[in-house]
Amino acid sequence: MSAAVAEQKDKSKPRLTTSAMIASIAAEGQRAKAAPFGKALVELAASKPEIVGLTADLAKYTDLHLFAQAYPERFYQMGMAEQVLMAAAGGMAKEGLVPFATTYAAFGTRRAFDFIHQVIAEENLNVKICCALPGLTTGYGPSHAAIEDIAMMRGVPGLTIVDPCDALDIEQAVPQVAAHKGPVYMRLLRGNVPLVLDEVDGYRFELGKAKLLRDGADVLVISSGFMTMRALEVAQTLAADRIGVAVLHCPTIKPLDEAAIVEAVRYRHRLVVVAENHSVIGGLGESVASALLRHRVQPAGFQLAGLPDAFLDAGALPTLHERYGISRDALAARIKGWLG
Repeated sequence: MSAAVAEQKDKSKPRLTTSAMIASIAAEGQRAKAAPFGKALVELAASKPEIVGLTADLAKYTDLHLFAQAYPERFYQMGMAEQVLMAAAGGMAKEGLVPFATTYAAFGTRRAFDFIHQVIAEENLNVKICCALPGLTTGYGPSHAAIEDIAMMRGVPGLTIVDPCDALDIEQAVPQVAAHKGPVYMRLLRGNVPLVLDEVDGYRFELGKAKLLRDGADVLVISSGFMTMRALEVAQTLAADRIGVAVLHCPTIKPLDEAAIVEAVRYRHRLVVVAENHSVIGGLGESVASALLRHRVQPAGFQLAGLPDAFLDAGALPTLHERYGISRDALAARIKGWLG
């Protein structure tokens, strides 16, 4: 290839800047809502004075700054000290408050795990841990990509885990998370968050419940988080090849809605694919596999469409999602390959 042709080819591609490493996962032109978590929390707190907000120097980047602006007397900036953040949240919960503690998922889980385990979960305190940048939603490499957060949190007794798909899921999850008695870990999509589930007739987030968003005869994708959005996109893509794809959305990882999963798999001769924005180690995929084994349900085939058991590269998110098989096109290709 000549230098001129190569230069022209490079100009034809959209240029990815460093902002693509932390940008919204919403595609260009996709319907989205700004800061659904922050807005939902502000609205809920108007009638619930027991709700307080805490963060570890990341209010703006978890959308908690909206809460801080609305209720400055109920907002606590703990600085870059995630262990102190969790300990303080536990102390506030002991006094009858409902703390929403926010930071990045990598920091909230890896740096503060012992405090979540000992201070919050062991005493079943009413703390809501809401962490942005879960899984591969940042391109800053292993220091920021929390691809093992669900695996860590699943092992904590009594801890509820929520992985919303889109802005609607987050808006509807916030009041239910607040009403739930006990500790909750919620993976948080921030900034301009895609809006897709409002197009699914009758969809409502229900804590602890999985929802069948569409049916299909050939493949069942069981998914959580933004991978449910990817699964819906793939279902449309593969429909052109006359491949029917069902999508079962599991926004609650723990406790898992095993009854809905068993019902969706049993007596249906179709490939089961678990799609998640998390390592294939210890996440939704292994939870589903365990449930099917214990209920003696055998699918026609079973595959994990998650992130590899590896320290991931740094780079622009669109590039990384394609590289690690969780973009729309990459996921569609993986499924077609598994179908043979």
